[in-house]
This record gives sequence, structure tokens and C-alpha cells, in this order.
Amino acid sequence: MYYAQSLDDLMSLAEVLDITGVAFMQGILDGKHPAPPIGKVLNYRLNTVGDGRIVFRGTPLFNHCNPMGTVHGGWYGTLLDSAMACAVMTKIPKGSAYTTLEYKVNILRPIPLGTEVDAIGVTDHTGRSTGIAHGEIRGVSDDKLYALGTTTCIIIKPNSA
Repeated sequence: MYYAQSLDDLMSLAEVLDITGVAFMQGILDGKHPAPPIGKVLNYRLNTVGDGRIVFRGTPLFNHCNPMGTVHGGWYGTLLDSAMACAVMTKIPKGSAYTTLEYKVNILRPIPLGTEVDAIGVTDHTGRSTGIAHGEIRGVSDDKLYALGTTTCIIIKPNSA
């Protein structure tokens, strides 16, 4: 997996629209398409791609802490947003794109620094204009549940006016 270093490294919207959502996500996992740079900054990567299911794996580091020395809630939120929204992406057809409309995160317990976790996103519904998914963050070694989330994504067809 390689991370985009500049906007020029990312796929154009036309290129994204020319493949299915699941092919787009699988291409990132296989290294054919660049991974978004946010993953490098926040130390997480795509781990599993399935039909309506995505797993990102990551480890919070000191740089991801808030002033109290615990993992910032934005780290949880970004991982869950990525997992849940990308799960929706796996269900959209060629010619469509998506973006997060809203998401909610419930943090259940702090993730100790250096703990490897999976952010798992699962699609609940994908229609013509919206996709809904839920997600969770779990410890890789102990399966401990750290956070839950839900999302609603808007599905767009940029070429249909």
C-alpha cells in the first residue's frame, strides 16, 4: 500500500467514476490505487475489503493524544468515518460517488497508546441516493470494544444532470 504524496497522486473523479466502488477499494488494498494521505498521518491502513464490509487497522501514537494524554476523539471518529463510509463505497455502482452526510461516534473506553485496533464498517442499506452503515473499533489482540458509530452517506451521480 502506498499513500498519495500530492493531489496529483490521487485518482481523478473521472477515473473513480469509471469503476465500481468495491473495485476502487480493492485497488487501494492491492496497491493499484494510492491510499489517502490521512491514513499515513493517523497511522491506519486499509486491511480488508468485502461486499458491504471494510476493515481499517491502526495504532494510536503519542501524536494522536489530546492534552490529557489520551487518544483524541477525532482519531476514533476518523477511523470510524473511514470504515463506515468506505463500506458504503463498496456497494455503489460504476458512475457513482459518495460523501459522508453525517456520522455519530460513541467512545466506550480509552484505547491505550500502541494498541492495534480494527475499525470495522458494515453497510446496512445502500439505495439510489443514500447509504447507511454502522461500525465499531475493536482491539486486534483481545477483541475489546472501544467505540461504536453510525453514518449516513449521500450517493451522487456527477454525470447525470
